[in-house]
Amino acid sequence: MSNRYVQRRVAAWLAAAAFVPALQAQLIPAGSPIPKRDKPPVVFLNGYQQDCGGSSFAGTFGKADAVLQTNGQAVVFFDNCGVANRPTLEDLGAAFGAFLDGLKFDDGTAVTTVDAVCHSMGGLILRSYLSGKKTAGGFAPPAAVRIRKAIFLATPHFGTPIASLLGIDAQVRQMATGTPFLFDLATWNQGTDDLRGVDVLAAIGNAGTGATSGTAGFDDGVVPLTSGSLGFLAAGRTRVLPLCHIQFSGLFAVVCPASVNGIANIQAATDPQAKLIVSFLNGTDDWRSVGVAAEDDPLLSKNGGLQLAARAADDSALQLNSASAVTGSGTAVDLKFPDRTVAYNDKIPVGALSLTVNAGSSRLTGSYTLAKAAYSTLVFKTGPAIGRVYPAASVTFPLAVAPGQFVAIYGEALAGSTATAASSNYPTQLADAKVTVGGSSSPLYFVAPSQIDAIIPDETPTGLTQITVQNTAGANTVNVMVAAAVPALFTQNSSGSGPASALNASRGNTLVTAANPLRAGDYVSLYLTGLGATTRRDGLDWAVAQPTVTLGGVSCPVSYAGRAPGYTGLDQINCVVPAGLAAGAAQVWVSSAGRGSNVATLAVQ
Repeated sequence: MSNRYVQRRVAAWLAAAAFVPALQAQLIPAGSPIPKRDKPPVVFLNGYQQDCGGSSFAGTFGKADAVLQTNGQAVVFFDNCGVANRPTLEDLGAAFGAFLDGLKFDDGTAVTTVDAVCHSMGGLILRSYLSGKKTAGGFAPPAAVRIRKAIFLATPHFGTPIASLLGIDAQVRQMATGTPFLFDLATWNQGTDDLRGVDVLAAIGNAGTGATSGTAGFDDGVVPLTSGSLGFLAAGRTRVLPLCHIQFSGLFAVVCPASVNGIANIQAATDPQAKLIVSFLNGTDDWRSVGVAAEDDPLLSKNGGLQLAARAADDSALQLNSASAVTGSGTAVDLKFPDRTVAYNDKIPVGALSLTVNAGSSRLTGSYTLAKAAYSTLVFKTGPAIGRVYPAASVTFPLAVAPGQFVAIYGEALAGSTATAASSNYPTQLADAKVTVGGSSSPLYFVAPSQIDAIIPDETPTGLTQITVQNTAGANTVNVMVAAAVPALFTQNSSGSGPASALNASRGNTLVTAANPLRAGDYVSLYLTGLGATTRRDGLDWAVAQPTVTLGGVSCPVSYAGRAPGYTGLDQINCVVPAGLAAGAAQVWVSSAGRGSNVATLAVQ
């Protein structure tokens, strides 16, 4: 058997199943107007296709269109084979964006919001679109996030070992575990991928025989469980089903039994993956009883994945000479690094790890606690390292800051997707550092070994920019999203929750507390950061994007919103307490330019 023949046949593992039902009339043909319904249309994205001549919706998703028609949703299909010459995944992401731009309802209006269901490589196309990843390098995220909810079916977020064996074309090569493409996608926004805040769910199969991952039940015949998990984003958003990547047959049933269905091949509304999709898109909790939570899977609950890269103190990339990990029990774990840029392993016992990386003339060591059911992405470097950039008032999601915002820059010994402001293992590299945002110097208000408090310059444009921290020990640069507004309320306990930092302007600007509650008709001054750009009017700096305030579930009419007079980076909102609120701690939150703040409380009488 020739190697070329084997490559062609093994490539079929990445292709969709071959079943074609008799009817698929509900699927909206490409370029046709979409019926306007109460629920958004659903765009399906297929995975890698070995033979684009035979690509079809039914070939991957079976009767999913009929199932969603019953659910009251129109279905459209982004077929990656419709983009000529098998381009890179970056180019497919851009093509998907153009596809969304062209969607129209039957009344002629543009489709502004869709749901998405992605099989395998289709999920990487969606992620590339959301991040704006470019083939030539860098990222240009779309200004508007058009996706409401997304479901990933067996997406190799961190690659597949099968692709590593093939290298048939650019798409397959990019899906190989440990590629720079996947590493960049996982670290494009502050060392992680927050998927732009899209509400997401993943389903992964564990019916594989272990021919792919080395352990039966740890893959679907193509994708290891850790690679398909959304644990890098959040726990509780990945379900494990007893299914295969596709429905295998013949010789290739050795990787997953021929009797087991493919995870995207939906034949009836009673199929588990159909129940999961319908429930999640409808906003019910029924999907939580489909399959098993990733964190409860017998294998995923004990293992995680890891990929890491190394940089010098000046932030330049280092080529890897060796990389190793040792678990808390003393077990050595092999880390592979095929192109010397990214080291990885799909299956590592969770818990404490001791890591050693030799790169160039540098030998880097450190410790890390590996989480279960997730793939962690780390950048190993000496010198300053940025873990997160949050609004100084509160942690927010998705990750973004606003022009003129007061932010806290937290250091991390290993900057990566699991770095949080709650970490207790801060390094000492941020001392005496200077900060630039998009090349402009940032005013600094506090500089310590583990934290810098700074201001995002007012002139910073929205979109993706870079924040650089530099001192005599070196430098570190991360991408940061800048939004028109990212409101974050200050609270009296500095935690981002509990009583808001607010004054009763009607009662001598006294602090609002349980002992000094607000009354209907009082003017309350809320203090926050992140209202964004301002315009000068009547001696005040008014926010260009005017926010709304909700207090106790009722609108609190705003009389002023903008910079607190005399305080850079501090914003103030004055609003009138509405009548009819229940006495006690009323929840308060702010919305501006499509972003909501953290939820705090105000005492009301």
